[in-house]
Amino acid sequence: MAASFQPNGAARRLSGDIEPNPVALKDMCTYCFDALLEHFTGQPQQAPRFKNALCPLFVTWTKLSPSGGARLRGCIGTLDPHYIHKGLRDYALTSALHDRRFSPMSWKEVPHLQCTVSLLTNYEDADHHLDWEVGKHGLVLEFKDPQNGGRHSATYLPEIARDEGR
Repeated sequence: MAASFQPNGAARRLSGDIEPNPVALKDMCTYCFDALLEHFTGQPQQAPRFKNALCPLFVTWTKLSPSGGARLRGCIGTLDPHYIHKGLRDYALTSALHDRRFSPMSWKEVPHLQCTVSLLTNYEDADHHLDWEVGKHGLVLEFKDPQNGGRHSATYLPEIARDEGR
């Protein structure tokens, strides 16, 4: 299991049990595994052992190969702020079972999986298309198709660009 996060930006004013500056923790990855295990076994998931927060988030699954390498198996999240208790559970399952790039995960794969939780903060506009570093910055690409006028977007987390780039 791994946890990753991008440095926190300006704090939001939140009340109650909401953490204003979330940091990705290994417990968050464990919580994602628990959600997946609940899906396969029906055993209820334990309550999260970390504070709630409001932020954009992604859950990334990689599968370890017998040779020791890891390959992307699913990665889905949101750029809209979500409460992480519900968001991690929802996106753990969505990225494991509904990432269109892959077939749904099976029970047999669980022992070979790794999970990364990314909590996104500190957005900034790039000055030009080369104003970023692989492995340090993530990218959100947005464009309009000149032929049909449709809008398209893609998100590349810092670790995905580094690990999956060719």
